[in-house]
Amino acid sequence: MTKIDAARLWSLNHRLLMSVIATVAAEVGALGLEVKELFVLSEVDEHPYPAELAAALLMPKPSMTVYVKRLEAAGFLRREIDPDDLRKHRLLITPAGRKVMQRGLTLLADAFAERLGRLSAGEQAQLRGLLEKLY
Repeated sequence: MTKIDAARLWSLNHRLLMSVIATVAAEVGALGLEVKELFVLSEVDEHPYPAELAAALLMPKPSMTVYVKRLEAAGFLRREIDPDDLRKHRLLITPAGRKVMQRGLTLLADAFAERLGRLSAGEQAQLRGLLEKLY
C-alpha cells in the first residue's frame, strides 16, 4: 500500500477551504463583514466571552479584540457586564448581526455544497465520517 503524503493531503484540504472562502469573500464583504468576522459572529452564542472566543477560534487575543471592536462599531455585536461576574463582559449578537451572520453562513454553505455536489451521497457521508473522526 502506498504511503499517504500527509503534507499534500493537508495542503489539498487547506486549498479547498480557502478557495470556498475566496468564492464568497466579496459577497460577505458586501454584508459589511470580513470572512474572519463572520466566523467570530458564528461562535459568539457558544463562546460569549472574548478570551473564550479567541481560544475556540484559535486566534490571538489581540486579534479578537480588533474583531470585536469592529463588529461592535458596525452594530453586529454588543457587550454587557456579566451579571454573574461583574469583572467580565459578555458578547451578544444584535439582530442586525444575526441577520448578516445567517446570510454569510448561507453563502459559505452554498459555496461548499457546490463542491460537495461533485461527490455522491455515499462519498459525502464517508467524508463527513472521516472528518468527524479526525476532529
